[in-house]
Amino acid sequence: MLINCVTYQEGRKLSDISVAAISDYVQHKDQFVWVALRDASDEELQEMQVEFELHELAVEDARHGYQRPKIEEYGDSLFAVIHTVEMIDGELNIGELNIFVGDNYVLSVRNRCQQNFLGVRQRCEREPHLLKHGSSFVFYALIDAVVDRYFPVVEALEEELELIEEQIFTKGSERANIQRLYQLKRKIMVIKHAVTPLMEASGKLFGGRVPALCVNTQEYFRDVYDHLYRVNTSIDTIRDTISTAIQVNLSMVAIDESEVNKRLAAGAAIFAVPTAFAGIWGMNFKNMPELEWAYGYPLAVGIILTTCAYLYYRFRKSGWL
Repeated sequence: MLINCVTYQEGRKLSDISVAAISDYVQHKDQFVWVALRDASDEELQEMQVEFELHELAVEDARHGYQRPKIEEYGDSLFAVIHTVEMIDGELNIGELNIFVGDNYVLSVRNRCQQNFLGVRQRCEREPHLLKHGSSFVFYALIDAVVDRYFPVVEALEEELELIEEQIFTKGSERANIQRLYQLKRKIMVIKHAVTPLMEASGKLFGGRVPALCVNTQEYFRDVYDHLYRVNTSIDTIRDTISTAIQVNLSMVAIDESEVNKRLAAGAAIFAVPTAFAGIWGMNFKNMPELEWAYGYPLAVGIILTTCAYLYYRFRKSGWL
């Protein structure tokens, strides 16, 4: 679906134009066209391919979707795939933003993403001195908007991790903690898969040999890289903390199991005493003088109870009971 189709000159908006007129406006070297699509159909992509003369491989990637984050060069143009990450009702929603960039055009196609990028257009139009850089600055602004939206998601996951850590030493919550930690780890890996490839790709847009489109905006893409580096560092820290929390939680489970085993062993040791005495005195040999003694039974019971009481005292003192 078409969201906007606008032409700009010298950093200022000229007018909204029709899709059919795009090919005419892109012929003007002092202007550039910025088109935004949402959940574009195959027919719309085909039309844009004709109007902008887009490379067929880039259009094919945009059509199929579910690509790894990347920035590719096709002659004098660039094609970028960026994953958008949104937190919706506690679950991560992963969308995709495809950006086609040429000397005098920018085409953005967002898929499976609820957040819009109208704020990016408004920001660019408020800064005509920056928009004068043309399509490369719009390219930066779109990437920067996506990256900035990673920070609230990472902060929300950090808060979730802190809540889980508070429950680790609560008895009876071990199984629930393990499940929540693994769910959180899965979310972290989803963001990791969005950030790390994009960080590698954006590193090619500044310093050294960079695409001709980005020569005058290298410092902006370096800023994007710095933000991605910060996000990636936070992700790695959270992931390490999760691993530590899992180990601590498993250690708590092992300690609890050890306590149970000690109680069982102590109970078994106490129960073994009357079993042993009863086994000896229950053999019914003829020459067992205590069997004929009038106080034999009370003495036997007294010995058993005394021994069991002593063992209970010792186990209790050592913390086994």
